[in-house]
Amino acid sequence: TVLDGSTRVNTAPVTGEPVPIRAERGTQLLSGCINESGRITMRVDKPLGESMVTKILDAVENAASSKPKIDRFITRFARVYTPIVVGLALIVAIIPSLLTGEWHKWIYTALTFLVISCPCALVLSVPLAFFSGIGNASKQGILLKGGRVIEALAGVKAVALDKTGTITSGEFKVHSVEPVNDSVSESVLLSVAAAVESVSTHPIAQSIVEAANAQNLTFTVSSDVQELAGEGIVGRVIGVQGLDGAVTADKVASVQGLASRGEDVQVLVGNRRLLERYDVTGYPADASVYGTEVLVAVGKQYVGRIIISDEPRVDSATAIQKLNANGIKTIMLTGDALASAEYIAKQTSVSEVHASLLPQDKLSVVQNTRAVYGPTMFVGDGINDAPVLAGADVGGAMGSGADAAIEASDVVFMRPSLQSIVHVIDLAKATLSVAWQNVVFAIAVKVIIMVLGLMGYASMWWAVFGDTGVSILCILNSIRILNRK
Repeated sequence: TVLDGSTRVNTAPVTGEPVPIRAERGTQLLSGCINESGRITMRVDKPLGESMVTKILDAVENAASSKPKIDRFITRFARVYTPIVVGLALIVAIIPSLLTGEWHKWIYTALTFLVISCPCALVLSVPLAFFSGIGNASKQGILLKGGRVIEALAGVKAVALDKTGTITSGEFKVHSVEPVNDSVSESVLLSVAAAVESVSTHPIAQSIVEAANAQNLTFTVSSDVQELAGEGIVGRVIGVQGLDGAVTADKVASVQGLASRGEDVQVLVGNRRLLERYDVTGYPADASVYGTEVLVAVGKQYVGRIIISDEPRVDSATAIQKLNANGIKTIMLTGDALASAEYIAKQTSVSEVHASLLPQDKLSVVQNTRAVYGPTMFVGDGINDAPVLAGADVGGAMGSGADAAIEASDVVFMRPSLQSIVHVIDLAKATLSVAWQNVVFAIAVKVIIMVLGLMGYASMWWAVFGDTGVSILCILNSIRILNRK
């Protein structure tokens, strides 16, 4: 708990959200957050065993132990198949021989039966289909941790996605520049803000400067800069050109005079608390905008605002729409505010939104999703996502994410693209389809030749084809997956 001072705290390691929050006297802070600006005095309320980081690590272990296990078909099949065919071979060799006395004939028939029934085609081709799927995925920058993951991916009915760093790029960008009226242009508003923010290392400040540089705007770095923790920056800018008429009639003379004589003028860039501190009025009453609102005032007059946001990745909307079209439910899980989450969901066509979540809340939502829709995949990138990655039917981590997230996941996407999710699910379904093709083909051919062998129509050469020939055909079918686009 904060006892004294104020600052802005980066909660990304815990919540995954990049926008720093204001912390002041009485604010409850979570362990693992980072103090980015001011000096504060805190009181520790809980021991290490009850800290947020400890809870996250405990949740990873518990979630991993409760993850559904998928039994392999071949293992279950072999337990029944092998003793049955060996028993049948013994019966064919002994009983008819005792009845007819033709031991040579029936032992030969039993040996032919054993060769035909050998499960080589299944033992070789089915795992090879999974290995081919893993190899194809690796060529696309997707790392799969075993064949079990392919089985799980093929059955996925819902995909839950973390917002920041997964659906979005996780980087601040200028979303919009909104002057107070037509007398102030967007370029002037942006250049004035950049002049003050250029001396700050804050991510929001850097995004404003980058936007100004991208538009090739010229601005003079402000002087006499004062940064107020959790509020913004105050500085003096020389010769603010283009502001004529930007202020009300009773104040226009003072600002115009400073601009025209090349003198400096005070510029405020920050939030509503900063403008309230300097008795600035005229800014919009409604602060419910997507992203972070940065207000700008010259002298005592409000001249506009800049909205900073974390934008969706270029291919996010296309990938999510493909998932929806394939009948897979898409769900967004985020620790961000509901307004920001709904904005991104609307931009990308996400079906369902859950906002303001802590790590344990995300795990609960995924478990509920599994109960409603079926097997669920979760994709995230932060340490706060580790419990959910371990507890989901399939956990997918972005390769640029935290080590804990990569360790807890089943799939690692080395390329920051949601198209990889679409590809890996389609690939898993194709791989499982090929594996089942091999199983059905191998068993069908073997059953037919075994029946013919028992009837005396199939020789040992037929048996060799039923074993080795079918194995080769199944292997060739399996490696087709390696070249699948």
